[in-house]
Order: sequence, then structure tokens, then C-alpha cells
Amino acid sequence: MAPLSETIRQAFRSIKGNWLRAMLTLSIIAFGIMALVGILTAIDSIITSLSDNFSSLGANSFSITPKGNELGGQRHGRRLKQGEVITFDQAMTFKDRFDFPARVSVSYTGTGNAEARYADKKTNPTISLTGVDAEYLYVNGYDLEIGRNFVPTEIESNLQRAIIGMDIVKLLFDDQPEKALDQSIYVSNRKYKVIGILQSKGSSMSQAGDRIILVPISTVKEAYGTQNTNYNIAVAVNQSADLDEATDAAIGTFRAVRGLKLNEENDFEIFKSDGLVSILKENTVQIRLAAVGIGIITLLGAAIGLMNIMLVSVAERTREIGVIKALGAKNRDIMIQFLVEAVLICQLGGILGVILGIFAGNAVSLLIGSKFIIPWAWMFLGIITTTVVGLVAGIYPAAKASRLDPIESLRYE
Repeated sequence: MAPLSETIRQAFRSIKGNWLRAMLTLSIIAFGIMALVGILTAIDSIITSLSDNFSSLGANSFSITPKGNELGGQRHGRRLKQGEVITFDQAMTFKDRFDFPARVSVSYTGTGNAEARYADKKTNPTISLTGVDAEYLYVNGYDLEIGRNFVPTEIESNLQRAIIGMDIVKLLFDDQPEKALDQSIYVSNRKYKVIGILQSKGSSMSQAGDRIILVPISTVKEAYGTQNTNYNIAVAVNQSADLDEATDAAIGTFRAVRGLKLNEENDFEIFKSDGLVSILKENTVQIRLAAVGIGIITLLGAAIGLMNIMLVSVAERTREIGVIKALGAKNRDIMIQFLVEAVLICQLGGILGVILGIFAGNAVSLLIGSKFIIPWAWMFLGIITTTVVGLVAGIYPAAKASRLDPIESLRYE
């Protein structure tokens, strides 16, 4: 039996001798693997981007919302009974009573159509004006570029202070954060002094994180609050391992705040920051299966083409096979030789397809502003798949070649 290295070298020589046919089949395999790896990589990029975006709430965070307000507001086709809004007093009472080692933020978006002005410059009326407390930046994953956060006296005393996003800086202060600090801007005809600039949240899914103005919650409550205003409660625990325990404690505390009796169901819901990403991951299972199906259909065509090439190769090399057998080669040696050739063609196509698939999938990453990822799992899947295709497509031609009679083969012309 010839060494494996010599068998592989012989396979390369055979492929080189029929390079045009081999390249055509190799290309079909490459496009099949590219479709498979590319789609799966693109899905992973989207999931990664979403995870990064929703981690703005913090990986260890959750929010409390009225029942029926969030995803899951419908069950088995029926809409759940709407819970009462969370009032300002309820939100602040919960913040005072919640004694779990965590940070609690209370906020309220007064309007998403505010217009900001400075001197003779103004923004489009697409700015989000949000009232926050001192914990809002930490709980929601914001960092300051320059300046400072609100202090408790500013939150409680309804002072006209503001922390602005980078888009506001670009539009009003020529993209110079230092120029914006300590200046006064007008938002919906109210004057605010800028005390801080938020770091850019980037453009991974939207620019909403940068088109925001944060002011003390008491200010927004006075300007926009009504009896039906719902205030947002967000909680960030110190350790991710404590998240489940913290949610249980929050449910107990908020039930007491809402005055619910023991036999009454919760009229609010706990929404974890990774909840939507988990739902999306579950819903992408069908897309992944579809991608695998597309790849398999393409590879099936490639397998048929490869089998045809190998059968033609057997016919063309019948005399060569007779000579090799006459020199002492066994049926097993012939079979291994042809199998190695089939697998080698598939592996070359698979490697090319994996490379193309990585770049095709990460093109989506560039479009949505996500980071470049190397899909190791899908790379291995592509290589394993091409190996299986090579074995399946090569087994019959290899068996046929190994069973050729040496005497008849030597007479073949």
C-alpha cells in the first residue's frame, strides 16, 4: 500500500491533468459552501449586533413594565389584559424599597419629536427628550465623553440641566464636544445648560442612541407628565449570577408597591435585557435550516457532477489501472486513490467556499456596523460537509475502478 503522502501527490497530479473539469466541479462546491457559511455567518453577525445593542440595558439588567406592554403581550392568539401604568410615585417607592444589591433607574421619555436649538442652528424635530435620574447612565450602559452626570439635587430640584448625545453635538456644535460643554440650548422652548456629552453609541442598528437629550426626570414630569404617564423602571445587578434572584426580589417588592393581594396575579412583567435576543435566536432556527437546505441542494448537484467526472476519469485511466495492478497494486489501493481524488477536489472547493462565505457573511456585519467574526463552527461544518460529499460521490467510481480486471484493462484502448 502506497504512503498517504504519495497518494495525495498522485491525486494532485490527476486533478492537474484534468484541471478544467475539476475546476468546474470545485466551483460548484465552493458556491454551495459559500451560500451555507455566508448565510449562517450573516445570521451570527446580526445576532451579535443585536446582543451588543441590547446590552445597552446592561447584560445584568431587567426592566419592569405593565402587563401587555412588551413582547409577549399576546399568548395563544389572545391579548393579555393590559396592566395599569407605573406611576411616578410607584416607581420612586419601588426604588426606595428595593434593598437588593443593585442599582435602580427611573426614567420617562417625554417626547421623541423634540427640536434642539443653539444660536442660529437647530436640529430636525426627531430628538428624544428623556427625563432620567442619576442612575440612568449606569443602568442603561451610557458613558460620558466629557462632562459629568446629574447630581441628586439637580434631579430633585427641577434644575434646567442637560446631557446630550453626539448627534446633537454634530448638528449644533460642529462636532466639538468641548464647545458644547457649559453652553445653553433650547429644547421645545425650554432652556437647558449642557453639563455632559454622551459617548457615541455607534450605528450598529440605529442612531437613536446618539439623538437623545437627557434632563432631570422632575423637569420632564412637569412638562409632559399626565395621570396616564407610564414611568420606566430598570434594574442593574452587580453580578449576572444574581439576576434571577434579583428579579424574584423585584417581583415581591413591586407587588407590595402595587398593593396586590396574595390571590391576585401580577399586573406587570419583568423584561430581561437579553430576552429579545433569545427570542430572535429561536426564530432564526428556521432560517439556519433553510440555509443548510440551500447548501445541501447545491452540493447535491456538485456531488452528481463530481461522480460523473470520476466515472469519466476511471474510463480514461483504465489502461493505467491495469498497469498499476500488474505491478502489484491491490483493489484497496486503487479504491483509496480514487476516493482521495474525490475528497481532495471537494476539500479544495470547500476551503474556497469557506473563505468566500466568511467575507460574504461579514459584508452584512459591515453594513450594520457589527464586528468582524470568524465562524469557527460553520467553517468546520463546511469542511466536514465537503468531506462527506467527496466520499459519497467518489465511492462508486472508486469501487468500479478497483474491480477492473487487470488483463482486460491492459487491452483497453
